[in-house]
Amino acid sequence: MATMSQTWTIFTVVTGLAVQMCIGEKYPEKSCAIWSSHGPVVQRGTSFTVYCTFNCKCKGSMYSDHPPTLQSHNVFNSTTIYFNVTNITKNRTYSCQCKCPSHLDPCGLDISAGYLLERPENISCIYKVKDNESGVVSCTWNRGRDTFLRNSSKLCVRTVSKSHADTEFNVSSRGTDFPSASFTVTSSVQLISVWVLAQNPLGSQVSIPINYTLSDIAMPSTPALGQPECSSRECIVKVELPVKAQHLEIQYRTEAQTWTSSPDSGVQMSSVQVQSISSLEPYMLYHFRARSKFSSGLWSQWSANISSWTQEEAPAKELDVWYAELASKSRVYWKELNISTARGKIIEYNVSVYSQNSGLVFVNTESISADARNYSVPFCTDCEVTVWARNSKGLSPPARIKTHHTKAKSTQFEPPQDVVRQVTADNHSVTISWRKHDTAPLHSAYVLEWYPEGHKLEELRWVRLGRKDNHAVVTGIKPFECYEGAVYVLNNKSSVSRTRFTVSTLESAPEVGPSVQETVEGNKVKVTWTEIPTGQRGGCVTSYTIYLENNSGQRRAYPIPASKRMHTIKDLSPASYSLWMTASTAKGEGPECQKVKFFIQQETQLSPLLVCAVAAPIALFLVCVYQCSALKQRLWVYFQCVMLDDVPDPANSKWAQQCTQEKGKMNLQLPPSNSSVTKEEEEPILVDVEELPKQSSDICTLTLSPQTSRSPESELATLAYPLTTYIKSFSHDSDSSDHTQTSLDTNTTVGYISSHRPENMDEEYQEEEEEEEEEFVDMLGFFPSHNIFTEPLEFGGKLTLNAVKINCSDIFQNS
Repeated sequence: MATMSQTWTIFTVVTGLAVQMCIGEKYPEKSCAIWSSHGPVVQRGTSFTVYCTFNCKCKGSMYSDHPPTLQSHNVFNSTTIYFNVTNITKNRTYSCQCKCPSHLDPCGLDISAGYLLERPENISCIYKVKDNESGVVSCTWNRGRDTFLRNSSKLCVRTVSKSHADTEFNVSSRGTDFPSASFTVTSSVQLISVWVLAQNPLGSQVSIPINYTLSDIAMPSTPALGQPECSSRECIVKVELPVKAQHLEIQYRTEAQTWTSSPDSGVQMSSVQVQSISSLEPYMLYHFRARSKFSSGLWSQWSANISSWTQEEAPAKELDVWYAELASKSRVYWKELNISTARGKIIEYNVSVYSQNSGLVFVNTESISADARNYSVPFCTDCEVTVWARNSKGLSPPARIKTHHTKAKSTQFEPPQDVVRQVTADNHSVTISWRKHDTAPLHSAYVLEWYPEGHKLEELRWVRLGRKDNHAVVTGIKPFECYEGAVYVLNNKSSVSRTRFTVSTLESAPEVGPSVQETVEGNKVKVTWTEIPTGQRGGCVTSYTIYLENNSGQRRAYPIPASKRMHTIKDLSPASYSLWMTASTAKGEGPECQKVKFFIQQETQLSPLLVCAVAAPIALFLVCVYQCSALKQRLWVYFQCVMLDDVPDPANSKWAQQCTQEKGKMNLQLPPSNSSVTKEEEEPILVDVEELPKQSSDICTLTLSPQTSRSPESELATLAYPLTTYIKSFSHDSDSSDHTQTSLDTNTTVGYISSHRPENMDEEYQEEEEEEEEEFVDMLGFFPSHNIFTEPLEFGGKLTLNAVKINCSDIFQNS
């Protein structure tokens, strides 16, 4: 056996040499000839030998692949070398080189490695009927595994017609990965038999024949759909069939739904069919498709989709509304209706506010855009806000919400308890859960609202939940940002209680401190600050801390709740102070803000000795005034003289009116004084006043006569006017206190002198008035020499405007 193998090898080499010598004679430009013991195509996993014979005497070498890799070859003889290839798994390239004197080119060989063909299987054929005369049969099959070689296949066909005539032919396949073949048959052909013949360089394979009855694989051509005509609930679809079919199926769906078959599809005999599809939803985009089938055989392929909108109807459901208020500003919010409940394109929204006390409070006058999701309304307590959505067909049902939030007053309206925030792994959503009360109202519901801290009216979001719900997932939460929210219990669309919460996902200590301002007021300082910008808070601020340090290094810290923006530090000692603040989150305290400095000054206090020195004379003076009745009376007179506006005009007195009636002589009678006066004052002074011819007849004559001793009866009889008290103080000798006397007379009648008097009379009266003014000033200038504390000066009688006119302006002219 070994001898036979060696003989076969020698034969192969000799044959190869002979062939290569022939090639070398034909192509002398090559320096060598190369060949394989198994040829250029081998089966993967086999072993073989590659030989190389050189045309010149030289030392040759063998290489593989590219770039060339030197292989350890064996020497067969002086001109031939060889290389053993073991278990080849892919295509390879081999080459030989030798330095010949004539500089000939090296030689090379490409080895293709692949697999034998598998038997084709799973042959499937379809008869597509184009018209009543002919059709096309299309067949596909499975070629098996990839051979990594160049393959070819063909379909072998044998047909049997109604007249039992046989026809056999071959059809070349198309495609390598998914081979197929098609051929045309007439309507007279009833049976066909098909099989596949496949080939490659390593061999060939033939499939098992498959027999078909054409009526079993017949398929109508694809139908064509016309544009549907739709109302709000129904669409009319027109279908064109190239070949009459016995079955027609029409399907429809919206973008988010699965296909639904129309129940009206059934047996059809005409080539044009009209189908009505009902039970549709208003203002929805529907897609339609159709297919047909003979009484036997296969369904046709689906037609291309045709789309159409159904018409609109008025919105079927009220809006989901919510209400928020902040700092006397209020806003109503609503969510966009989905397309199934909107039943049309929303063109605007309407808002109204109604109060049970004052009726309709507000109605929007301008159209609210369809893109709006909130609207500002007047601030109104205990009111009802109503929102409608409008499309081209009408308004939605009214959505109502009450504006007031009533606190819980009994266990029936307990707010949600134990609100828990749980951050999910993606740090963009938070689960809010709470413990509900079994005593909650039967028709109650929950509303969960949330918004970025400080942006309630601008970015409010909410979700409405049922009575049995106890948690909700809040999405869209930004990391390192604080959110505020609340869980509300609703009863009949009115909030009866709520529980607030704050939440954030990723948190860190604040990046900066708050901005601080101080205001010093005495021994206290008022500290105000502004919030840290949202992007630098690191989450929810839990507290602030004010640090105060004096010039001696003593430091105090004042923790402040996160909700406050002002704090007053009282009872500070006089010193120089430094003040700064920090903010804290759940992750820690942030950096200090910029320090501010201020100074508390020493308060100036009056010396008690100085206060006593000023207060003692004032107190002594007040005691003197209180003990001295005469001084009190004189101060009272002085006070009355100062109050000029309170003195009435004596010209309106009865005496002045009677004087104008008499037009004659007027007597001014001076009663005797009760006190002793000088001799000149006791002598009577008679003044005759005569009426001048050229003067007015209204001038009165004034007669001054001495009155010695009269009895009170005669005196009252002779006096023309009521009695009054006339007070006069005479001072004839300021050097002697004995000459200073006070005239007290309670029975003195003083006549009113008309301003219409002669010039000489004016001069006399002016002199007397100047003397009286000097005496009055002397009276006010000093106290009398006798004891005024033991003998107070008293005044009697009654001073009336019917007896005297006091001109107090003269008191101050000579003072």
